[in-house]
Amino acid sequence: MADDAAGQLPLRLSLRDSATFDNFVDTGNELAVQALGRGRDDSIYLWGPSGCGKSHLLQAVCHASADPGAMYLPLARVTAGPELFAGLESCPVVAIDDLDVIAGEAALETALFHLYNRIRESGGRLILAASRSPVALGMTLPDLVTRLGWGLVFRLHPLDDDGRRRALQLRAERRGFALPDEVADYLLRRHARDMNSLFALLDRLDEASLAAQRRLTIPFVRELLRL
Repeated sequence: MADDAAGQLPLRLSLRDSATFDNFVDTGNELAVQALGRGRDDSIYLWGPSGCGKSHLLQAVCHASADPGAMYLPLARVTAGPELFAGLESCPVVAIDDLDVIAGEAALETALFHLYNRIRESGGRLILAASRSPVALGMTLPDLVTRLGWGLVFRLHPLDDDGRRRALQLRAERRGFALPDEVADYLLRRHARDMNSLFALLDRLDEASLAAQRRLTIPFVRELLRL
């Protein structure tokens, strides 16, 4: 039976190497990060706007798991059918992202409800993320809404400018270069402020500076971006 269930597991998606707890600036979200890092709570629900770190933290939990069987499942990037949740209770950690995708889909809601129960019975860990709280998500199965609120529920808050600067500089440090305060502030003033866009921009600037063999300065960044 276990072999049959394992054979139904969805394709395992790669985790971003940078999506770890060490690379996450937790300002304003300390309690959520502490709970996720403890590894004890069997159910945690994260919610908040795009760019607040939900996907990063779900992948960080999988990175931190001592068991390579941890599963990260971003529903916005996979074809979601009820069979998607079959056998996942065999994983020590199941981190399901983009829960909004299945709201209002009766068959998928029912499949997730049963998965939740199976994971509790197996002693596994279920981490969920969505843009809204469990009661505001639009789920139509009342029992599922109840389950989603059974565990710990955390609203994630976007970083302020100081936090964004720290996050950019931490990412730059991990990539092996320095990002001066004035350049970070310039990017924050002139570019989209969500962290996903800022990280993508920083990676682009790093590649350009390596190709040009120049440090990241405001004139160089202005030249590259034509801001």
